[in-house]
Amino acid sequence: MTQDMTVTRFEGTQLIVETGSNREVYDAKFLVAALLVSIANSDGEISAIETQKMLQLVGEHFELKSSESLELLTGAMEDLAENPDLTEILKELASVLTSVDKEDVAVMMFKVVGADGREATEEMETLYAAAEMIGLTPESVQKARNRYFADRSG
Repeated sequence: MTQDMTVTRFEGTQLIVETGSNREVYDAKFLVAALLVSIANSDGEISAIETQKMLQLVGEHFELKSSESLELLTGAMEDLAENPDLTEILKELASVLTSVDKEDVAVMMFKVVGADGREATEEMETLYAAAEMIGLTPESVQKARNRYFADRSG
């Protein structure tokens, strides 16, 4: 009995995941969208306000049309529903993002958590775990949190 080995590697900004004869390709945009979706869903549901915030954030950050943002987020939601272990793949995001990009992603994560006016414990725990997963230092997370609150008060 042989086990299929999973091989992950980057080709440019695309993450290639190969298991046996299956080959999945993820780009950095998708990985960021999946990260935001997993945080929004960590309290058991994704509210309409959180969905709107994610559409706005990925659209602005990646300069996408609203239809492209919707397609990206829908794909991330579907993949996470089908493959909850996709979260492990998100760890690979750390190797394609610069420290500035990671901090920007953390600000987006805070915006998703705060979109519905409350910070659910599950969402905050997921946010901090995700930040660690993508290689953010506690200092960078605090800077991102400060930026989030500065944006809200400005």
